[in-house]
Amino acid sequence: MEQCIDGAIKDFEKQGHSASSIKAVGITNQRETTVLWDQETGEPLYNAIVWTDTRTQGLVRKLKTRLGADKLQDICGLPLSTYPSVGKLLWLLETEQKVKDAYEKGTLAFGTIDAWLVYKLNGGPKKNVFVSDPSNASRTMFMNIHTLQYDDSLIDFFRIDPKKVHLPKIIKSSDPKAYGCLESTVLKGVAITGCLGDQSAALVGQKGFTPGLAKNTYGTGCFLLYNVGEKPVISRHGLLSTVAFDFFGHKPMYALEGSIAVAGSSIKFLIDNWNFISKSSEISQLAETVEDNGGCTFVTAFSGLFAPYWIDDARGTICKSSQIRV
Repeated sequence: MEQCIDGAIKDFEKQGHSASSIKAVGITNQRETTVLWDQETGEPLYNAIVWTDTRTQGLVRKLKTRLGADKLQDICGLPLSTYPSVGKLLWLLETEQKVKDAYEKGTLAFGTIDAWLVYKLNGGPKKNVFVSDPSNASRTMFMNIHTLQYDDSLIDFFRIDPKKVHLPKIIKSSDPKAYGCLESTVLKGVAITGCLGDQSAALVGQKGFTPGLAKNTYGTGCFLLYNVGEKPVISRHGLLSTVAFDFFGHKPMYALEGSIAVAGSSIKFLIDNWNFISKSSEISQLAETVEDNGGCTFVTAFSGLFAPYWIDDARGTICKSSQIRV
């Protein structure tokens, strides 16, 4: 991470700019990707588990049978699935001894990638800057979507002892001081003045500041965020309710989200496994060589099906359209 910063600044200066002209930095990140570390030492206890990981599938299936499971989305805006961060934490508590030991000692720190980056960029345990913004915290299933604070009923549902796991403090997405500053690199001392989850950052980048505006991002997955205003809307049709952004000095803004796990990564699959094309830019040209799909459908459920179905055990399939049953 620090090498990346220094390398980027080196290129920046080669273009005739000065590092001294950089007055602040911001962070955007994969939202549900989870990191656990020891709060006392700063040691990561396991590799980061990314948002598409499905190892939590069996655990999530059990959670869905617990009393109150059908009420969770009304509180946190998310359905139970392999997608949110909570399942990744619970899976690690079940399977990794280092994580179990830190939990029992009360030194286990849990964070989405933004919290880990801010913590590390500030020097780790030396300063212990341990924060997250609502656009990321809303993807854990620990935060009440209405209050923007951790919710005791949610933590209790997942049977987490709040005295044994440290959660980052939830602060404004653009708090000018709470994110600290870079402790090292050529940008040492430069303030970190904000943080947004990647899809929220894309909405902001497209100037989706007011209700009724939306953006759709095509990347590894595909994510449509629709600004619904200052009050969250709980979907009954398979969408997620999330925090769009919470700027300093303003009321938080919410979004409805349609999340698709696999979009651009399916093109990479075609390249790496079947050699249909040599690079992604050739896919449109290939598609234009036929009149239609001939009834063939490629269901890219490599991480299950996300919105609006939320079927965690769905699998990637190539079949005739008449064979599809969802």
